[in-house]
Amino acid sequence: MKLYDTLRGQVNDFDSPNGLVRMYVCGITPYSSSHIGHAMSAVTFDAVRRYLEFRGFKVRHIQNFTDIDDKMIAAANESNVPVSELAEANIDEYVSAMSELNVAPAHEYPRATREIEKIVEIIQSLIDKEYAYDVEGDVYFRVRRDEDYGKLSHRSVDDLLSGARIEIDERKEDVLDFALWKSQKPGEPAWDSPWGKGRPGWHIECSAMSIKYLGETIDIHGGGEDLVFPHHENEIAQSESYTDQVPFSRFWLHNGMLRLGSEKMSKSLGNIISLPEALDSYDPQALRLFFLSSHYRSPLFYSEESVRSQERAIQRLRQAVSVPSEDGPQLDASGYRERFIEAMDDDLNTPRALAALFDLVREINRGRERGEDIAEAQDILRELAGVLGLTLEEPQANGAEAAPFIQTLVDVRAELRSARQFQLADNIRDRLTELGVSLEDSPEGTSWRLG
Repeated sequence: MKLYDTLRGQVNDFDSPNGLVRMYVCGITPYSSSHIGHAMSAVTFDAVRRYLEFRGFKVRHIQNFTDIDDKMIAAANESNVPVSELAEANIDEYVSAMSELNVAPAHEYPRATREIEKIVEIIQSLIDKEYAYDVEGDVYFRVRRDEDYGKLSHRSVDDLLSGARIEIDERKEDVLDFALWKSQKPGEPAWDSPWGKGRPGWHIECSAMSIKYLGETIDIHGGGEDLVFPHHENEIAQSESYTDQVPFSRFWLHNGMLRLGSEKMSKSLGNIISLPEALDSYDPQALRLFFLSSHYRSPLFYSEESVRSQERAIQRLRQAVSVPSEDGPQLDASGYRERFIEAMDDDLNTPRALAALFDLVREINRGRERGEDIAEAQDILRELAGVLGLTLEEPQANGAEAAPFIQTLVDVRAELRSARQFQLADNIRDRLTELGVSLEDSPEGTSWRLG
């Protein structure tokens, strides 16, 4: 199995000597509803986890929530609610959406505000080692004290000075130094520390949570490619300076960005499609299939038609596992399993893995037409789809929403029967039965019911 490591800039063999994979993935800042870009990242790392487990590894997965930062405070003030209330409401919405997308829950979801003790401990240690310094209650990390700073983004410190988004503060020793602790401003939430009341900087929280829940060295650190600099660069610097352990993470995995037109989808740009909106509009499994249709390191371009085409694709998968098998010779589908594994072993090449699945669908349909026993092939299809988190059960229709469509099909069937097109009429009846719709014919017409 091979994975691309951003730090080394190449694909490398992946293994874990003791079979345990410690994986930390940066989560959301819950100052508003999540968007489908967040969902894409979550599905990506869910696929990583599921495939590792399929290959026999035991995965411990941690994902944080940044429930305190400048954006959280601004959004809470605008809504006139406490920061904690805003955070929990949006976290609950996010977790519910992940369930709809069949994303396996992380083993822990630590919040920055609940890890202040560990954060303070690490900051104090960095000060003691002279990697950090206190200025009037604010604490900064000395970037130039870390000799290999910039190794993740493959840029020198001097290169980083040009074009970087840097917080200007004349009290800092160096313009590149970044905040570990921010002193309290009027009306802001704050916690006690040796440097006075304040709150953690953005980067330090992930170091604290990763080290606390997974140890000083982890196997995989994941997140969007927009986090490479400065967030993950700063994580490496402060973590390795604190622990004296190198590397902080053996592999750095970054997913490409979801784009709407030519720009990445982001809250700050205002060009987002919220996750609740998307889940109201599309089959969640089609959304998941859409995210997996592109290699995780590549950008993915959103359009409504792209997702609608995946709704048709997921239906082909569902139909292939629902058709009855024949009693003829057994269809051999082992080669498709091998193709799937080969693709996923190659840096999680989900487009190639999906191509193997849809080729298997075509072979299942042909096998049934030839009178072959397709049951084992259907089991393989279910298994491999499950590795990608795709559930092939038909979604449970809401009776009120589905009623007009069901009635239309019942009316079409009645017209076909009147035209003596009985085979087509029976096909409609059989398909509705598979979807959980029962028909009852009588002299007065045809009635139907769900379940």
